[in-house]
Amino acid sequence: MIDRGLLLWFPAPNSFTGEDTIEFHVHGGSAIVSAMYDSLATFPDTRIAEPGEFTKRAFFAGKMDLTEVEGLADLIHAETEAQRRQALRQANGQLSCFYNEMRTKLVNAIASIEAYIDFSEDQDVDDDVLNVAVQKVETVIDELKVHLNDNRRGERLRNGVRTAIVGAPNVGKSSLINLLSQRNVSIVTSIAGTTRDIVESHYDIGGYPVILADTAGLRANTDDVVESEGIARARTYVECADLLLLVVDASRIGPVDRLDAFIVEYVQALGIEKRMMPHTLLILNKCDLLDNGTLEQLKNNSTLSCLSCESKVGLAELMERIKTRLEQLCGNPEVESPTISQERHRFHLKQCLTYLERFRDYFKETSAADRDLAIVTHHLRNAVRCIGKITGTVETEEILDVIFSTFCIGK
Repeated sequence: MIDRGLLLWFPAPNSFTGEDTIEFHVHGGSAIVSAMYDSLATFPDTRIAEPGEFTKRAFFAGKMDLTEVEGLADLIHAETEAQRRQALRQANGQLSCFYNEMRTKLVNAIASIEAYIDFSEDQDVDDDVLNVAVQKVETVIDELKVHLNDNRRGERLRNGVRTAIVGAPNVGKSSLINLLSQRNVSIVTSIAGTTRDIVESHYDIGGYPVILADTAGLRANTDDVVESEGIARARTYVECADLLLLVVDASRIGPVDRLDAFIVEYVQALGIEKRMMPHTLLILNKCDLLDNGTLEQLKNNSTLSCLSCESKVGLAELMERIKTRLEQLCGNPEVESPTISQERHRFHLKQCLTYLERFRDYFKETSAADRDLAIVTHHLRNAVRCIGKITGTVETEEILDVIFSTFCIGK
């Protein structure tokens, strides 16, 4: 005897892979699992599955397409609630339905044009067939443009929102990342310029994945070579960040009526470009050092958050603002249409759009007498192939190997 457990039999074609399948449910101790492996190895032609092999078999059995496979992989690796929702919608086939609908419209357009080529001279197939085909293509073009113009929400949600904590030296950036992460991520001292390198921490804020990055204090000049390199790295990180948490020492702002001017001067001194400001949340730290009257005036300013990293006053309000901004950046996967979550999808969709626009432009710019329909239909075929590369309806062994290799062994 190895263990007391449960054996489940899944007959084809209703199993996950579409094949006859047996599952052994045993206790998870390493000795039990090892003994099970040794026992099963005594059967002829038995081996341990490759990473992703069960899902790969399900794909080849037609149980799911590639977008559903990738959604399942994302579901396995989801760390936050929003990631789980997005991955589950993709794994359930909502994204593949959208792409297959577009593909069907294009296939129908190709069929209409080919019918016109073959039968227009001796059958009742008039020019309206071509016009309907072009209209279908234009509909797909519009749908694709809307789908691509998503501000990369799905990819941000899948990979995490890169959030840089920036500001002048010694304004409380390291204290803020420690407070948000609820652990000591960065060293905090009263000495300006303590943080020299990028310090990252992964965090779940309201179900959204956030990559918090503590950066070196920004200033124009320093004689410290190491600090200078840290500042350069901070500026590089800011350039590719999705969200900036701009920290200001509240005790340095002076009169409240000069706050706007102070912020403008502060941002200029830090060297932060204006284009980054729409992606920035302004945080006044050390508000516990202000008198009550000044603090009340600042709280009425909706463009900033008042916070004390020391006493944690204002933390709840700040977290709500960050969550609201994250929802703007990533969308709400529970109510919105499925979005692009893979760079692979975006690449093929852009190619598809290019081919469709070539087709449309050819019809607009070429007279009916000069059109070569056989050649222009090739643009539609290429567009269909691009969608097929996303869903897996074309044979692309290299793409399949990359996708399935990301799965854990046994799934």
